[in-house]
Formats: sequence, C-alpha cells, structure tokens
Amino acid sequence: MDAYLSLWETYGPQMLSTFWTNIQLTFWAAIASVTLGGFLALMRISPIPSLRWFGTAYVNIFRNTPLTIIMTFGVLVLFGVFQVQLASDFNLNFFRIAIIGLTIYHAAFFCEAIRSGVNTVPLGQAEAARAIGLSFLPAARHVILPQALRGAIAPMGNTLIALIKNSTVATAGSVAEISGTMKTMIEFRPDVGILVFLTVAAFFVIVVIPIGLLSTYLSKKLAVAR
Repeated sequence: MDAYLSLWETYGPQMLSTFWTNIQLTFWAAIASVTLGGFLALMRISPIPSLRWFGTAYVNIFRNTPLTIIMTFGVLVLFGVFQVQLASDFNLNFFRIAIIGLTIYHAAFFCEAIRSGVNTVPLGQAEAARAIGLSFLPAARHVILPQALRGAIAPMGNTLIALIKNSTVATAGSVAEISGTMKTMIEFRPDVGILVFLTVAAFFVIVVIPIGLLSTYLSKKLAVAR
C-alpha cells in the first residue's frame, strides 16, 4: 500500500488531469455526435432515396469500422499526410482530431438510437401529419422527432456510456488521456498495477453509473403512453 500511495503522490495530479481530458473529449464529441446522428437519422427516414442510401451507407461503414482505425487514420493521414491543422497548439490539434474521430464513429450509433425511437412512433402519426398538409421536414420536426427522442433516451444513454469508455481510444490519436497515464504508472511500478487499474476503473464507474441511472429514469418518466 505504501508503494501505491507513493505512486499516487507522484502521478495523482496527472491522473486527475488526464481523466478530465476524457471528460472533455466525451462532452464535445457527444454534442457533435448527437447533432450529426440526428441529421443521419432524418436521412435514414427521408422519402428521398439518395438521402436514405447515404445515411444507410454511413451507418454501415462507420459502425463496422474499429474506432482505433478511425483515430489512427486521423493522425497518420489527416495530420501526417495532408497536414490538417485544427489548432496552432500541437496538443490541441490532436485533441480536436480525436473529437472528430469519436464523432464520426459514434454518430452512426446515435443515428440508430434515434431511428429506433422513430420506430416507436405509430405510423398513423406521420399519416395524420401529411393529411394536414405538412411536408417531410415539418412533420419530422413537429410530430415525429419529439416523440422519437423520448423513446430513444435509453439507447442514447447506452451510446453515451460507450462514448465515455471509448474516449480512452484517443491515446491512439496521441492525446494524453487517462489510459496513457495508467500505462505509464504500471510500467513504472508493475507491483501495484492492480490497484492502479482499480483506481482508473473507479473513475469511470463514478461517471457512468449516474448516467445509466438518469437515462433509465428519464426513459420511464418521459415514455409516451400508447
């Protein structure tokens, strides 16, 4: 235990700092993913075949591509080959590339979560919207999506939890986040590796469990009565 406490004194502030990086990655990627996923879900249910095809292709491609591959592509190709600069600061540039990678990947899952909510809306709702003269977008905005989002809270909560955990993949994008710190600590003191692992796991549990409980509560509270 003394060895672990000594290690914590040395690396504790770095652990907290890098875990805060994971939280920030999750926050910005979640906002962007929900936005992009919403547009993709609209494409998936659009009456225009080309939009449906694009939405379907996006989901099938990125949902079945490992996140590590997307993150590595961002660093080696976008930055390494095409010299894409999203910030003048070196570390901030990789941070933003990591957000893009997380967004591209998780937007496919948020899209499917929202689409699953759309499937809970009775077909008669859309037919009634058309009957009163609403075109596709107004019908989606005023009739379908408000009900669909209430039905999609639980799957969107699960996707957000996955996003929090997947933020550790940003280490493949050269972002200093907590899994990199854990690796350094275990390499320095492998004899307390289990305690280091349990500490990092506890950080994620503290964040993830409240989100799971909240999404479960909201999904029941806001469920549309049929």
